[in-house]
Amino acid sequence: MFCWQCEQTARGQGCQGQHGVCGKDARTAALQDLLIELTKGVAMYAHQARAAAGPAAREREIDVGVIEALFSTVTNVNFDPQRVSAFIDQMTSLRERARELYLEAYRKAGQTPEDLDGAVTLKVVPDLDGRVRQGEAVGISARLSAAGCDIVGLQELVLYGLKGMAAYADHAQILGQEDVALYAFFHEALARLTRPASISELLSLALKVGEWNLKAMELLDAANTGAFGHPTPTAVRVTPRRGKAILVSGHDLLDLAALLEQTTGKGIQVYTHGEMLPAHGYPGLRKHPHLAGNYGGAWQEQRKEFNQFPGAILMTTNCIQRPLDSYRARIFTTGLVAWPGVTHVTRKDFSPVIRAAQAAEGFTTDGPEQTITVGFGHQAVLGVADKVIEAVKKGKIRHFFLVGGCDGAETGRDYYTRFAEAVPKDCVVLTLACGKYRFNKLSFGEIAGIPRLLDVGQCNDAYSAIRIAGALAQAFGTDVNGLPLSLVLSWYEQKAVAILLTLLHLGIRNIRLGPKLPAFVSPEALKVLVDKFQLVLISTPEEDLKAALNR
Repeated sequence: MFCWQCEQTARGQGCQGQHGVCGKDARTAALQDLLIELTKGVAMYAHQARAAAGPAAREREIDVGVIEALFSTVTNVNFDPQRVSAFIDQMTSLRERARELYLEAYRKAGQTPEDLDGAVTLKVVPDLDGRVRQGEAVGISARLSAAGCDIVGLQELVLYGLKGMAAYADHAQILGQEDVALYAFFHEALARLTRPASISELLSLALKVGEWNLKAMELLDAANTGAFGHPTPTAVRVTPRRGKAILVSGHDLLDLAALLEQTTGKGIQVYTHGEMLPAHGYPGLRKHPHLAGNYGGAWQEQRKEFNQFPGAILMTTNCIQRPLDSYRARIFTTGLVAWPGVTHVTRKDFSPVIRAAQAAEGFTTDGPEQTITVGFGHQAVLGVADKVIEAVKKGKIRHFFLVGGCDGAETGRDYYTRFAEAVPKDCVVLTLACGKYRFNKLSFGEIAGIPRLLDVGQCNDAYSAIRIAGALAQAFGTDVNGLPLSLVLSWYEQKAVAILLTLLHLGIRNIRLGPKLPAFVSPEALKVLVDKFQLVLISTPEEDLKAALNR
């Protein structure tokens, strides 16, 4: 295998051999590469059909199938080769349906269909071993030999941005928020990845992904707030209560809502974990009194934390790690996430999870009460924007730091703890995604009644941070780059890539990124990003703080 799509890829160069750092084996990696190639074939037909006949030449099953296929290959989502192979069967069928739409569109337009090749001509073999070999033939290593690291790296930058955007689009469509034009861009971008392109063309396409990812995050924000209300500042208990327990990890708020409904009156306390922490800020979720609090921290601590948790565990999206035998019987997956041998729950019927929780010991005593505050979404922060603006004008708030992004297990991420601790007392820290677990239990205090630490939410809530920054820029008559605002970001997987592309699309400069730069971005491509956007690798907290406050 060869995989370099996450920050923790082996030696900062690429995972090779039989297993990746994330636990993905070589067979699953090859099958995922084959699935992506098939998805490109579906997109080629769908894009050409739309070009010939307009938006009417589409089917929702194809649109959703494409984003689900992309999302299922995001880091830490689907580790089960049998489930990936089933996805391959589905995409093979969707490719044939997309071909029929393509031929019909050209027939109605009175045109002769183009002679497409490449991903649309791949004949998938039925056996798993054969599919593994087919995946190896279209994987990164084969393309590196043909096109070189500059081009392939930028192709992967675009693809990883699309994967991250697919996660947001999928969460949104599940809650009823869709955009036909967004689906069309997925098809267009994937189709363009099958054609030769220059470095400048691929960089332009990457920024286009960032532009459309902003739309995807906007859709998801509308979906979440439409279903569960706008987040408001909420104190969340981070110590357990006595009783039976279920722990919910991942990102999917609808799964959490369904579980809360199904556990009502059953004497089971439901806890959030990892990126589910922001769920407590939504009125439609915290109305359930048995949404008891948050347990544990970021995803990379789960094997220790899940082992200690005395109840059932539900993984709703990416972030799963290889389960320990000690809790394998009481961990469950749902949606696109999967691990071989772990019970997969479908149709939002969480009765197996509930039975496992009832059979487990649960917490026997209450922990000492301790809380943290979440729920500072764009509506909550903009509701007190006048106080924020006044505090800035009076010199009470000197600077804003957005310190957020993904967390991970690799050494060097303590930088973000040390940075947050070193931020001067007259500065405000905004944070989002699971990187906040590096410092969100520290005491930051307030400035003029405004908390110095504002938890904006999940990784997709970068949209809220953008809304907040845009409103402040308008109030001060400048652009975001003119604000006393610095972005210090950590990345791990493809959703972080999509968000970074959105920030670059918006022209935001001087972003500090770490703990290290993506392995798939070649030195030549990186030079372009540095020259145009002043993208900077993190240094030391002291040096980065000094540079930010003196610019």
